Amino acid sequence: MLTPAHLTLVHWLSPAFPTGAFAYSHGLEAEIASGVVYDSASLETWLGNILRFGAGWQDAVLLAQALEGECDALDDLARALQPCAERLRESQEQGAALARCVAGMTGRHLPARLLPVSVGAAAAGLGLPKRDVIALYLQGFAGNLVTIAIRHVPLGQTEGQAVLARLLPSIHTLAEHAASATLDDIGTCTLAGDLAALRHETMDVRIFRT
Repeated sequence: MLTPAHLTLVHWLSPAFPTGAFAYSHGLEAEIASGVVYDSASLETWLGNILRFGAGWQDAVLLAQALEGECDALDDLARALQPCAERLRESQEQGAALARCVAGMTGRHLPARLLPVSVGAAAAGLGLPKRDVIALYLQGFAGNLVTIAIRHVPLGQTEGQAVLARLLPSIHTLAEHAASATLDDIGTCTLAGDLAALRHETMDVRIFRT
């Protein structure tokens, strides 16, 4: 059942919320420039892998744990898990912006932390099921990257949104699994995506920060 708490979280994770998510491509800009992502099928493969085996899964588990507390220790772990400076900055700057805005709206004390930990700390008081928080977080993450691909592959709006629609069942499954996962379940195997983020740092022409 949809509740006011759900609407609050959707608000925080929407493109209109001032986290600046539109400025970060998570290495996708480098993958488009190198020809790895060039159409809807290659985007779906790349984004699906990032969600299931990369930062999507890693952030989902961190978020699940942050909903239970111990956010300072989780933030230290989240920082240690970042594969490069750009990816650290991506999560750090978005997390700080979200914490700052939510704190300003609610009067709560929310220190600047990496994005999944910031979302967990902010959403802990909403009383929502973990799977709902994680699913909405992952949908927002994937939706931002689809929007970037629509503009820069380029893809048509319908074609790009169809990619996201096809990934929604995977997002739901990931959220279910992450909700009951422990920190021992964190792990990634998206080396190509990490290397793309490293290549992005040295690109001569860059539109996005990552």
